[in-house]
Amino acid sequence: MKNILLTACALLVMSHLSAQDKTTVKADMLFDTYQYVGAIEEYLKLAESKNANTYIFSRLGESYYNVFDAENASKWFAKAIKGKTVDAETYYHYAQTLKALGKYQEANKIMDVFAKMLPKDERAKEHLANPDYIPSLTSSKAFDVADTNINAKDESNFGALLAQDNQLYFASTRNASNRTDKWNNQPYLDIYRAGRNANGTLSEATPVKELNTAFHDGPITLSQDGNTMYFARDSHSEGQYEKNKKANIKIGRQGIYKAVKTDGKWNVVEALPFNSTTYSVTNPSLSADGKTLYFASDMPGGFGESDIWKVSVTGNSYGKPENLGALVNTASRENFPFIAENNTLYFASMGRQGYGGYDVFKIDLNQTTQPENMGKPINSEKDDFSFSFNQEKRVGYFSSNRNGSDAIYQAIPTCRAKAIIVVTNSKTKAPIAEASVAILDGKGNVIAAEQSDASGRVTYDIDCKVGYGLQVKAKNFEVADAAIAPLQSGETIVEVPLVPTSVIITDTEVILKSIYFEYDKSNITAQGATELDKLVKVMKENPAMVIFVKSHTDSNGSDAYNLSLSERRAQSTVQYIISKGITPDRISGKGYGSTEQKVKCGKKCTPEQDAQNRRSEFMIVKK
Repeated sequence: MKNILLTACALLVMSHLSAQDKTTVKADMLFDTYQYVGAIEEYLKLAESKNANTYIFSRLGESYYNVFDAENASKWFAKAIKGKTVDAETYYHYAQTLKALGKYQEANKIMDVFAKMLPKDERAKEHLANPDYIPSLTSSKAFDVADTNINAKDESNFGALLAQDNQLYFASTRNASNRTDKWNNQPYLDIYRAGRNANGTLSEATPVKELNTAFHDGPITLSQDGNTMYFARDSHSEGQYEKNKKANIKIGRQGIYKAVKTDGKWNVVEALPFNSTTYSVTNPSLSADGKTLYFASDMPGGFGESDIWKVSVTGNSYGKPENLGALVNTASRENFPFIAENNTLYFASMGRQGYGGYDVFKIDLNQTTQPENMGKPINSEKDDFSFSFNQEKRVGYFSSNRNGSDAIYQAIPTCRAKAIIVVTNSKTKAPIAEASVAILDGKGNVIAAEQSDASGRVTYDIDCKVGYGLQVKAKNFEVADAAIAPLQSGETIVEVPLVPTSVIITDTEVILKSIYFEYDKSNITAQGATELDKLVKVMKENPAMVIFVKSHTDSNGSDAYNLSLSERRAQSTVQYIISKGITPDRISGKGYGSTEQKVKCGKKCTPEQDAQNRRSEFMIVKK
């Protein structure tokens, strides 16, 4: 089924190419007047003829892209980029369709080309800074997702908003008796509502007849008291449009209208003063205090194909629309804003790194932090959009075409809790700062890793009904594993005691216990092997580390004898390390006899001093 996301918006999306010859006139006319279904039919005829060329392939890709058919768009974009006249935006759209198909590595290659063509574009910079970003989108799940019982095959439903009286308003193409939009060959949208039952199910949807016209109507937004509505409507219904005499078509735009409830019925009061026949304003969302209206538009002064804007509301007066700026908007498509009570803005974007198609993002407008991808299961490889949330009833709704058509899904907040991990020294019970505390999912994958603070603590927000693993590491301590058990709510404290290791790693040296050799021998003893195995472990955990072994003797015996003995012991140590899987280029050694005494006592050393001088050192050549 053809997706109608932008049908509701009627936003201006034009190709950057121009027609090459007279053979494409009919197809171009359909394309330029947004009749993409008809345009596809005409371009397909040309693509199968002797007139097939890069321009036609590109236009076919764009036509399918504009009705959200990623598979066919990808097919024709692939043909188009074999030509030499394809612009950068075509490469970007091609990459987006590949992501929608889950082909992220292929999309990265196409984005590499896009970035070379437009290196100063923010989308290009974002790609080059983090091309393999998909794992970073996976965070602790904030919502569970469930189907709703108001969807049906071969129709589009989106823009769901739950009012305080438990009425769910949404836009739908379910009225098959409506005229058909030539954009996507679907019926025009109407506004519907359905009652939400105590168990979360929805009653049978009914049209809001007093608001629906013969053209597109919806989605809507409501004031907190439920008595004022702003909704999107096709300007054809008001007799406002642009005439295209050549195509014999009237091109309308989306505008925002205000309605008030009187005696249980909605009465349209006015069209907002910034509506236009040259651009669209649509998908409104009203702030909790009723003083700011957010919406999507392709009006002049934006960053891309469609942007998020806001306008102040004072009674029946409206300020000048303001673009939300580069923190929210990109050179691509931003749409479907929803402003929550805590001033968090939820919106859909095609211009930010996501799973594919539209993804839902959120941003705290009280801060200056970057928008955050909502992650799965809200987002998918397909189009996910039109997120709204009722704070009082603790339930949200959003739409997605993940199963083939635009359907409304319920978003249920997951049970959240805090896990406080306290890292301590198992012997002294003292807290350990700067320990690496990794939290793992059920399959052992690292979700995140943080450093413990001065009190040895790390705090993670978790799904309280899910168990997690922990892996804790600290310098000069053994690695420890632990677990966070599922809990009902609140917080849990997990203490992880770390056992001090006998291996001390400094900037220049790996320090082990003394490596003992039998008298006048250089073979490795069992005790010596135990210590050297610790060095092997350190080197395997630090694959770039290179070690130089320095072996020393006491002052007994001749200098020549001591030098020879220490050399044999150094080489014996090196060979043992190599036998445990360390490559020869990472370990070498040399005997120094008694020439480098730790205790400078010459030939007059006491037994205690001799013991200190009789040592092996493991110097770090490279970390």
